[in-house]
Order: sequence, then structure tokens, then C-alpha cells
Amino acid sequence: MRVERDCVGELEIEEDALFGINAARAVRNFPISNEPVNPLLIISLIEVKKAAAMSNHISGALDGTKAKAIIAACNTLLDEDYKQNAFIVPAFQGGAGTSVNMNVNEVIANLANRQSNSQKVHPNDDVNLAQSTNDTFPTAGKVALLKLLPKVQSKVLDLIETLDKKATEFNDVVKLGRTQLQDAVPTTFGNSFRAYASLFKRDYKRLERAKDNLSFVNIGGTAIGTGLNADDIYQKNIVGKLSSITRIPLKPADNLIDATQNCDVFVEFSGVLKTLAVNLSKFSNDLRLLSSGPQAGLAELRLPARQAGSSIMPGKINPVIPEVVNQVAFQVVGNDAAITMAAEGGQLELNAFEPLIFRNLLQNESYLENTITALIENCVAGIEVNQDVCKNEVENSVILATALTPVLGYQVTTKVVKRALKEHCSIRKIILSENLMEEADFDNLMGSSNLLHQAKNKNYSFAKQ
Repeated sequence: MRVERDCVGELEIEEDALFGINAARAVRNFPISNEPVNPLLIISLIEVKKAAAMSNHISGALDGTKAKAIIAACNTLLDEDYKQNAFIVPAFQGGAGTSVNMNVNEVIANLANRQSNSQKVHPNDDVNLAQSTNDTFPTAGKVALLKLLPKVQSKVLDLIETLDKKATEFNDVVKLGRTQLQDAVPTTFGNSFRAYASLFKRDYKRLERAKDNLSFVNIGGTAIGTGLNADDIYQKNIVGKLSSITRIPLKPADNLIDATQNCDVFVEFSGVLKTLAVNLSKFSNDLRLLSSGPQAGLAELRLPARQAGSSIMPGKINPVIPEVVNQVAFQVVGNDAAITMAAEGGQLELNAFEPLIFRNLLQNESYLENTITALIENCVAGIEVNQDVCKNEVENSVILATALTPVLGYQVTTKVVKRALKEHCSIRKIILSENLMEEADFDNLMGSSNLLHQAKNKNYSFAKQ
């Protein structure tokens, strides 16, 4: 064991541990859960430290020997897996991220000294030179979010493509529309799947806009954004160096003080992820309804069978993929609420609750990426339409009488509908038996070209049923 000292006192640390007293105290102070800090956030912090060492060497604040040792240690940590043994700070922590920033400083300094057979690199004086947790932590958090964002966007594009294919596949399959869960005028599954694709196209655009807002970082602002203890040359170089290391086009925030104390950009980004989750959940609700049955439900869609649905009812199949999408959406919405409160709860020059904000945002991105993958591969790609059910529902629906109102008027059409429902017969039979219309005129009104209002949907062609 070795003894380390800080402003609080002394603590024994395992001799070969790369972490130091600050990380060890965090483990003792925050025994909330076994969940560690997201590894992507750790990696991004290491990249910040590497960029800082380069920039401090350019400014002359850090000598070449120390800079080389720090950069080499960072490269080792980025190439090898030290995360389980070295980065021990829990995800839930007080201190605005100070514990994890210090943990990274300690590991880099200790590894730099081991690799160079020296004890010259200090975690605070050298690794943390010209920095504060208050600019390194949010900067690393944004870098981590930006690393995951293209993966989420890629999955959204995959979903859009799959939905477009389904729209083409079922372009001419007429189905009964529904409003407020009651029968409505006809549409097609081509229309339905294209509408879903349009929904997620908007989500993609929102994610694209969020990317730009996240790219503004406050590194160089140090404690509260004034840049105290950060050299001008360092400030001019740090963002460019970090961009080069991460391969992410970052930009310095227009107002470093604002970017240090306010977290509205994270609330905005969380809202975009929440909107995507809500849309995925609504889509999944529709899939569950349309596939309900298969005998006593709507049964218009057949979802791929993925597992036995009951331990007691033989042969029962449940819509487990849409169900898991719903649950993830609920979690994303819950995380968004926590992010909202964390952003609102910050005071004055700093928000102390960024650890929770980044924990939830990174979790939401990861959950959504994986969930969309499962939704596409295990459900949407294999959806089939029960065309016989759809055809029967359309042909026997009294709601088709809506097309008669311009000819017969609302009151007469209402009487036709009520009689058809009462006598359990088709509106065609009543119209012809009461000589309300000529048969040819009725058939023309009931043709899919008129029912689907083809003239108003010039982008799509509908085959007559």
C-alpha cells in the first residue's frame, strides 16, 4: 500500500493502482450503484488531456519531457483497456464531475511516470494544466455525445429505408383508416408506411441540427469561463488539437462563461432524443394494434414471430419487439425529465449536475441505437399484410358512405349508415334497393380512385381493387 494526501487528509491506496486518492474517495463517498462512468466519456476526457498537453507544450507552459510522457500515457490508455481497474469513479457522483476528472488526471500521471521511469508528472500541475473540471468535463461530454450521434442517425436512416420499402411493397393494399380507434375513410398501407417514414425523416433532421449545437465547447474557459490560468496560446490551440484527435469538428463557444454555467443545449438535445423515442413508441403502438388478434383483434398486420408468448397458452405469440421499444421509450422520457431538472437545478456560474446529464444522454443515445436496430431486424423488415382481412373490412364498412354525402347529403347518408348497421348489410344493398343512385354511379363513387382521392395524392398510384 501507498499513502496519498489531499486537502482532506491521508488515505492508503493499493501500491499498483493507477488511480489515486481522489478516485478512491469518490468510491467511498458515492456508494449509490455499481454503474461506472460511461467508458466513452472516459475516453473523451483522455483525448481532452492529450490535446491539453499538446497545447500547453506549444505555449511553453509544459516542457517537452512531461508533454511527451503525458501524450504517451494518453495513447496507451486510448489503445488498451485500463477502464475496469483504473477508472473507478461511480456514474452518480457529487462535485460536478470533479471526481472523474481527477481520476483521469491521476491515471494519466501515474502511467506517464511508470512508462518514463520518473516521478515528475503531477496529476494537477501537469495533466490538468490550464484546465478545470468545469471546462474539461462538459467538453468531453459533448465529444462523447457527438461520437454516438452518427450511429443513432444511421439507424434512423435504416429505419426510413425499411419503411419506404414496405410502402412500395404494400403500395396498393387498401385498408380501412381509423380515427379515435373508430372506422374512418380508406387509405392504403403504402400511405401508412410512407407516413411513418416521413415521421422519422423529421427526427433525422432534428438530430442533424442538434449536432451543430453540441459542437460548441467551453474548453479554455477553466473554472467559470473567464479562462483564469489558461495561456492565450493554449486557448488558441486547444480546440483545434482536440478536433484533430477526435476527428470531430469542434468550435469554441462564443461566450465561455455562458457555455460553462448553462446547460440548455443538453436539454434541447435530450428533447430531440425524447421526440425520437416518442415517435418510435407511437409507431410501436400502431404495430401492436394492427397485429392484434390473430382471431379476435384487427389482424391486419402479421409481425414476425419471435418467441413463445405464454407459459400457459400454447401457440400464443406476443408483439415483444414493439413492447420492448415502448419500454425503452418510457425510459428515455424518464431520463429526459431528470436531465431537465438537472439543467434547471444549476446555480450561478456552474451546473453541478452534469454527471447525471451526461449519464442519461449517453444512455439514451445507446438505447435508441440498439432499439432501432432490434425494431428493424426483428420486426419491421419481416412485416406482412393480411390482405384478405383488409379487403373484407373495406368492402363491408359503412364508413364508405362518406363518399356519398356530396351526392345524397349528410342527413340521407346518415340514415343509410344507420340502417346498414341495424340490418347488418352493405350500404350498396340499401342504396340500390331504395333507388337512391344508379348502380354505375354508385360503383364509380366506391372505386378506389375516388375513395383514396387520387387527385390529391399525385405522388402515389393506386391500383383499383
